[in-house]
This record gives sequence, structure tokens and C-alpha cells, in this order.
Amino acid sequence: MTTMSLPRVGQLPTSCPSCRSALRVTQLKCPGCATTVHGGYPLPALSRLGSEDQQFALAFLLRSGSLKQMARLYGVSYPTVRNRLDDVIAGLNRIAETEGKEPADDAAGSRAEGA
Repeated sequence: MTTMSLPRVGQLPTSCPSCRSALRVTQLKCPGCATTVHGGYPLPALSRLGSEDQQFALAFLLRSGSLKQMARLYGVSYPTVRNRLDDVIAGLNRIAETEGKEPADDAAGSRAEGA
């Protein structure tokens, strides 16, 4: 029997609980009118980070990228926060490598589609 590690309630699963492959979004549904969109869409790179990395990235963005404010928030030194940020960046780079593209490619595409 295979033991599956499922995400916490409310947390979006990003990998298959059976084989650990990256999940893809195949259906979206509008709660207002029930329109359903089908396709094959990869999850955004940030959503595929672990929950602690996601929380760190959100806090970093909400503080306008200020490492000084992040150090204050977490009660650690500036170099410690810088190292943590480097770890998050490395995680994003690993995700991008599995897709064969640079992280900036994803962001640029999203901006172009929304423009």
C-alpha cells in the first residue's frame, strides 16, 4: 500500500501524491456563471515552491524587496535573510530548468497576455 502525503486543507497541491510529478491545471470553472475552461496549464513557478518559501516570497514582495525590513520581521541578520532569499531564487531556477525556460520568460509572457 502506498502512503500519500497530501497537502494541508486549503493548500493547492503542486505534485502528484503518487509519483511526485508536477501537476498541471486542466480545468478552471467560473463560480459566477459556471463557464468551464479546459486545457493544459502548468502551475505558476511561485505556487510550486514549498509553503515556507511562498510565505517568505510574499513577505519580501510586501516589503518592497527590503532585506533590512525582512531581517527585522524574522529577527535575524541581513546576511541570513540574503541567504534565505538566495535559496528561494535557487528553487525558482530549479523549477524553471525543469520546464526548459528562464523564470523571467514566464513573467514576461504573463505581462504580454494581460496588456
